[in-house]
Amino acid sequence: MRYSEPNALQIRVALAEIDPPVWRRLVVPLSWHLGELHLAIQAAFNWWNSHLHEYRIGGLRYGDPEHGDEGGFADSPRLFDEREVRLSDFGNEPGVAFIYIYDFGDNWRHIVEIEKSVALDAAPRLATCVAGARARPPEDVGGVSGYENFLAIMADPSDQEYAETKRWCGGHFDPEWFDLGVTDKDVKNALRTNVRRRLHQPKPRRG
Repeated sequence: MRYSEPNALQIRVALAEIDPPVWRRLVVPLSWHLGELHLAIQAAFNWWNSHLHEYRIGGLRYGDPEHGDEGGFADSPRLFDEREVRLSDFGNEPGVAFIYIYDFGDNWRHIVEIEKSVALDAAPRLATCVAGARARPPEDVGGVSGYENFLAIMADPSDQEYAETKRWCGGHFDPEWFDLGVTDKDVKNALRTNVRRRLHQPKPRRG
């Protein structure tokens, strides 16, 4: 049997503090840097990429230096360039995990866990989504507590905020919704410039 060097990683990305969990399993090029991984995570959850982000790895912070260090506090460690760290630097050890944070207001913390290294027939240039579950919370919903309040309102048509909240989220929201085909297509397009995100969750087809 011919031995092939790993050229990709299988990772699991899950939103912290939400139960049942919202998660995606991705296969990403081992050659990618953290800036490229950021775009894949955005695509996998259909985040709009309209807020700042950073990684927390081993007590250090990594992010996009072009947007400054607006996410850090006065006593925060300095922000390192996410483009200077590649996935191959992690040693491909299963179980290694780190934090990816999106939107410092809502503070969406994602746990990124390396599940295994993968040797594909051809070195991949794009990421793919191979599994996942549940819809991510609406953008700008107000973090974990805001999402819990949002779900409570959407579950009670008699709530005085129901009609306005339903319009705000596009007229429909199913927390259990996940479409692998749609998500994989988004992930494959993650590195394209000027990618347009869906503003709201697709409405179910009437059969």
